[in-house]
Amino acid sequence: MCIRDRVFAHGGFEVPLPGGRRPVLIRAANVLRQYGEAEVADVWARLCARLAPDGLLVEGTCDEIGRRHVWVALGPEGPRTVTFAARLASLDRPSDLAERLPKALIHRNVPGEPIHAFLRDFDRAWASAAPYADLGARQRWIRAAAALATAWPLVGGPRRWRQGELTVRWDALAPRG
Repeated sequence: MCIRDRVFAHGGFEVPLPGGRRPVLIRAANVLRQYGEAEVADVWARLCARLAPDGLLVEGTCDEIGRRHVWVALGPEGPRTVTFAARLASLDRPSDLAERLPKALIHRNVPGEPIHAFLRDFDRAWASAAPYADLGARQRWIRAAAALATAWPLVGGPRRWRQGELTVRWDALAPRG
C-alpha cells in the first residue's frame, strides 16, 4: 500500500523493502521481550543501521489491549527518548507502567537506577496532583507531568500530555553501567 510515495511493509528484523529503499519508520512492539537484556543493544544497532538518515525505530511493549505502552524512540545515532502512554482512566499510578518497560529498562527498575528514580518521582507527582482527579484523570496527569518537568528533561508538553503520553530524554533514563 502506498500513501504519498510511502510503502508499508510487514516483516522481521531483515526489514524487507522493495527497491533497496531504507525505512523511515520501524515499529517493533512486544518483540524484544523474549530476548536477553544483553542482546537488545545489538538488535537496536542492527535495526537502526537499516533506517533512512532521518528514520526512526520505535521499540517497546504494550499490554494486550493497548491501554499501556512504553517505548524507546531511536534514530540512526541510537536512543533518543522514552515515552510512557496510558489510557488514563485505567491507571492507578504511573509506576503501573513499569510492567510495560522495554527490555532495555525493565530489569533496571531497581533502586540506584534512573528509571526507578523517575517512576518514584512520577508517582509522587501523581499523588500531589490528587486534588485534580475530580476534574478527571487527564487533568491529574497534566498536573503531575508539569510537576515532573521541573526535575526531569521532558520532551513535548501539555499537547502530548493531554493524550496520556509523557516523553523523557533517553539520557536521563539510560541504564547505569
